[in-house]
Amino acid sequence: MKQGPLVSIALCSYNGAEYLAEQLDSLVNQTYKQIEIIVVDDCSTDETFHILKYYASKYVQFKIYRNENNLGFTANFERAVSLCNGDLVALCDQDDLWHPQKIELQVNAIKDNIFIYHDSEFISKDGTRMNKKMSDLMNFYKGGHPETFLFFNCVSGHSILMKKELLDDALPLKEGYFHDWWLAYVATNIGKIDFIPKCLVQYRQHDKSETNILQMSRKKDNYKLSSVQKLKRTSNWLSYCAAFKYNKNKALTEKIYKAYKKRLNSYVSFELSLLLFRNLKTISFIRKKPILSKLNYCFEQIWGLKTKEAVQIKQGVGFVRIIMQLFY
Repeated sequence: MKQGPLVSIALCSYNGAEYLAEQLDSLVNQTYKQIEIIVVDDCSTDETFHILKYYASKYVQFKIYRNENNLGFTANFERAVSLCNGDLVALCDQDDLWHPQKIELQVNAIKDNIFIYHDSEFISKDGTRMNKKMSDLMNFYKGGHPETFLFFNCVSGHSILMKKELLDDALPLKEGYFHDWWLAYVATNIGKIDFIPKCLVQYRQHDKSETNILQMSRKKDNYKLSSVQKLKRTSNWLSYCAAFKYNKNKALTEKIYKAYKKRLNSYVSFELSLLLFRNLKTISFIRKKPILSKLNYCFEQIWGLKTKEAVQIKQGVGFVRIIMQLFY
């Protein structure tokens, strides 16, 4: 039987002892056997590294590393993928559970795509199924239109199997922004992506997870950005997108970024709202919302940062009255 390509599974660990062994078991039980498992521990203070050493002593696929100093997620992730030797790289969290055929199915399906991803099923911290999957929350995208990822993301890092060449253009990552979103944006600029409409990961939701999509057991007020903060954060994100050197639609991306930047210094932004409306089908594709909701999203982009700040400052004043004060 012809051997398939080597797949490197890149796992970043940090104080993940509670769920780590279950995840590692699901990796070594993959039906696809041409794998190496690269784990970089970011100075864990619990039993994480002891668990890793045990698995490395038992399974030859494991190569474990430990940072001398805590690097934080972004730098640790970059180190982990730089140590991968495979032509294909799969990204792995420390607390999920993989379907035994995950890698096999993805290797067979990747074809000429830059990466292939899949659906995931949510489980609670104790492993109980929550009867909800990622595709219930958003539309999955396949193709090569990067504008789809300017404002929304449907790709989870744990679901990605990518050609290693993607990293040549995607690194360094953008500190403070989700790496999977950036990988999707870069991938659709230099090629195309596809997905498998099957749940190949049980995606654990708990309050210690950095990617707790359902916000389990969290006090929302502590994790929710204000509207002003969101505007500034999105503007910064769009600046990264516009600066990417291999933009397929450079003119449109720059127009959207410049319009968004103007929004930060104005009360209203008709230019941005009109741009989004004209490109509604692509830009809002991921949103699993009716058309009226998508149109409303475009309309909401009219309000500039100065209006948002005024609303925050004058919380006790009616919104209509605030707008009247701004224009009259």
